[in-house]
Amino acid sequence: MYPVLINDTTLRDGEQAAGVAFNLQEKVAITKFLNAIGVHELEVGIPAMGVEETKAITAIVDLGLEAKLLGWNRAVISDIQASMACGLRRVHISIPVSGIQIAAKFQGQWRVTLQQLKDSISFAVDQGLWVAVGGEDSSRADDKFLQDVAMYAQEWGASRFRFCDTVGILDPFATYAKVKQLVMSLSIPIEIHTHNDFGLATANALAGIQAGAVSVNTTVNGLGERAGNAALEEVVMALKRIHYTDLNIYTPRLLELSRLVASASGSNVPPWKAIVGDNTFAHESGIHAHGILKNPTTYEPFAPEEVGWERRLVVGKHSGRHLLSSLLQEHGIVMNPEETQSVLDAVRHQSIEKKRSLTTQELLNLVMEQRCSHAIG
Repeated sequence: MYPVLINDTTLRDGEQAAGVAFNLQEKVAITKFLNAIGVHELEVGIPAMGVEETKAITAIVDLGLEAKLLGWNRAVISDIQASMACGLRRVHISIPVSGIQIAAKFQGQWRVTLQQLKDSISFAVDQGLWVAVGGEDSSRADDKFLQDVAMYAQEWGASRFRFCDTVGILDPFATYAKVKQLVMSLSIPIEIHTHNDFGLATANALAGIQAGAVSVNTTVNGLGERAGNAALEEVVMALKRIHYTDLNIYTPRLLELSRLVASASGSNVPPWKAIVGDNTFAHESGIHAHGILKNPTTYEPFAPEEVGWERRLVVGKHSGRHLLSSLLQEHGIVMNPEETQSVLDAVRHQSIEKKRSLTTQELLNLVMEQRCSHAIG
């Protein structure tokens, strides 16, 4: 596995999710947090969007953070000038490379597309900027044309090329093959940018890295357009735990970061969301809870503390006697087998009625009711 850099785009592609709009304070807070846990590079927005965006980006630049900051631009010189006006010294220039996109944006005139790219790169390089180029819709581009564009970008002064699966239509096998072809053709680094339209963004990001991409785009919680992007927390933990590649990112704060972005975006994280969802380390099923009580590694791929969680054992419809007894013993309550079964039956009944697991207080109330019932009986 090669050294890998995270280029997080929560503040750009993440914010492009429908209905999401970060204010200046939120952008600054997210930036500081990403920097604090060691994320290497941040795509902080689109300066050409106007005054509000440039204020936020300038404020971020003025923080003087360790993370490298990048502005996103079209292949338009005025966009690059807007990035420079914010104090950015690193720019990403995006250009459509698929027939579909070139037809829609350049009336099919691919030569015009290339000329704009050349002019933009040349201008940025002349200004002393570090330049990355992104092939929009790389996954649907003609392979030969994509390679030509990437080679031209390299020749004209780009320092990195981004392969974009813009509408998330690749699987990991196709991703690997396409990225590998670019890696073998270019001398500049390749970055992988994936979308989650078929639920494959993280898998495709990992495939791109396996193929030799040394930079990967992520967003916190997978926030992004349509079905979102490769989730920062998933990519970081998969690299760390599956591929044994530690990126020196402080993972115990991933849950806290997730909650910050969820709040700022007004987008709740599903409880089953990998790494940061509420159910990630919650155990209710009798068989699973029994195993966890004996050895947590039976049903957990890593310790919850590694990403900021604590393990939760909860009672509900699927719970068994071992879990129920263990939880009650924590509150100094010991019951005989008959009492345990009676409480368990009541737990299952109430869980079905409430459509959820029970809180600790609800469980204790049930025990009290059962004991009172038996006493009266």
